[in-house]
Amino acid sequence: MSSRIFTALLIAGAWLAAGPALGQELKVRPGTAAVEGAPGSLQDVPAPAPILGPRLAPGFSPPRFNGKPDFTGVWNNETLTGINRPAAFGSRLVLTEAEARIIEGENATLLARANAPTEAGATIRDIEAKDTCSGGRSGAAQVCNYDAAWTAPGEKVMRVNGQPRTSLLTTPDGQYPIAKRQETAAERQRRARAAVAEGSAGESAAERNRGPQNDNPETRGLAERCIIVRSDPPMFDGLYNNNHYFQMATDHVAIVTEMIHDVRVIRLNSTHRADGVRPWFGDPIGWWEGDTLVVETTNLPESQAYRGSWEHLKVIERFTMVSPERMNYRFEIVDPTMWDKPWGGEYELVRGGPMFEYACHEGNYGLANILAGARAEDAQSAGRE
Repeated sequence: MSSRIFTALLIAGAWLAAGPALGQELKVRPGTAAVEGAPGSLQDVPAPAPILGPRLAPGFSPPRFNGKPDFTGVWNNETLTGINRPAAFGSRLVLTEAEARIIEGENATLLARANAPTEAGATIRDIEAKDTCSGGRSGAAQVCNYDAAWTAPGEKVMRVNGQPRTSLLTTPDGQYPIAKRQETAAERQRRARAAVAEGSAGESAAERNRGPQNDNPETRGLAERCIIVRSDPPMFDGLYNNNHYFQMATDHVAIVTEMIHDVRVIRLNSTHRADGVRPWFGDPIGWWEGDTLVVETTNLPESQAYRGSWEHLKVIERFTMVSPERMNYRFEIVDPTMWDKPWGGEYELVRGGPMFEYACHEGNYGLANILAGARAEDAQSAGRE
């Protein structure tokens, strides 16, 4: 994590309030439009055949811990490649190198503009009118919560086995598959309220169906309260803090995420808990298949539902070191009540670091101001000024 991002940790406001998945879903990838319209691109260039799954570098053998691959250390998964594939690429999973250079070049140009000194007297409206907001967003309807210079969503297209990818998903069209059942608005509201510990048996139907109230610290969102920001598993990157520290032990593997210092503790050669408890990040167990660590997670809480699935959700992850500096990561989503067949994706983490302690609320005055406003409303409604 660069020094500019370390400073950005102290600015916890609007993005944190939006919830665990928002950063993943809203990242706009600079350069996509340029690739779609580039001469000789898409229509005229044959799509390279994808090489799926881990391919070890010639002569590589991973370091060992108790006879198994030793993943200990910091790994980073930031990338310009989105979870979903831009529609113009259709069924193409692999970019040409020329297309990848266009995307990376556009991003580098954006960062150069974002890193340039701000003009004297410029206001937020002047900044929003340009294209240096996080993700390249611009225009009067956009809110520049972060300048692109203060974020680190990635500066390179994701490469797997050396091939630049159009998406992290490996579904045929690079999109999330359509679920058998879609959440209703009322279900989403009730789940949001459950996530902030609201609700009682004596409520009316209207009260049960309203959204969460945000006038007390206990009813602010999980991310804003610094409880959970990312919804691992599966593991995706965000606007910044994309390092993950792996620590090996005899019977466990721990993965500490830089963003809000969340940790997943994976029990090796164990069984899933059967006591009905659904802990944060679910109940992960792991085992080795050759030199690949397989992690299976169930029992995720409803507040961490993934694509509307939680009660019957199973996430299977596979980690394989393919070189001293790269680790192949594959994930599979299984829930027969939501999708007809499993689906997933893959990417490669790279060696990262160093990883700094996360300071979630230091310098964040937004929450204090929101609660002060709520108390002012309380006083006003009670007839006090």
